[in-house]
Amino acid sequence: MDPDSVAKAFVDHYYTTFDTNRAALVGLYQEGSMLTFEGTKFMGAAAITGKLTSLPFTACKHQVTTVDCQPSGPGGGMLVFVSGALQVAEGEHPLKFSQMFHLMPVGPGNFYVQNDMFRLNYG
Repeated sequence: MDPDSVAKAFVDHYYTTFDTNRAALVGLYQEGSMLTFEGTKFMGAAAITGKLTSLPFTACKHQVTTVDCQPSGPGGGMLVFVSGALQVAEGEHPLKFSQMFHLMPVGPGNFYVQNDMFRLNYG
């Protein structure tokens, strides 16, 4: 299994789901998962999905610019770092963002998000 291919497939799936049905992201997280969103931490699948579904916009489109991947630890995990832009329906200009995912395996070819860190990039 090529880590770069897995990372690209995950990123495509994550942002397509985020842009069309944020509530469906719950299946990518577990109770031990943590999201840090703009400096605020959320623990567990329900709290993470609650944060993502409560964001103050209904329409969103992610434009991924880069996806970098590294293997992580002996358990078969991987770090995925994403940069890009997102366009919210109410905004005139795309907002630059960075996001890091720590993926952990849950069977052959299947992963869940152990850690997720998101920041808008101002400047």
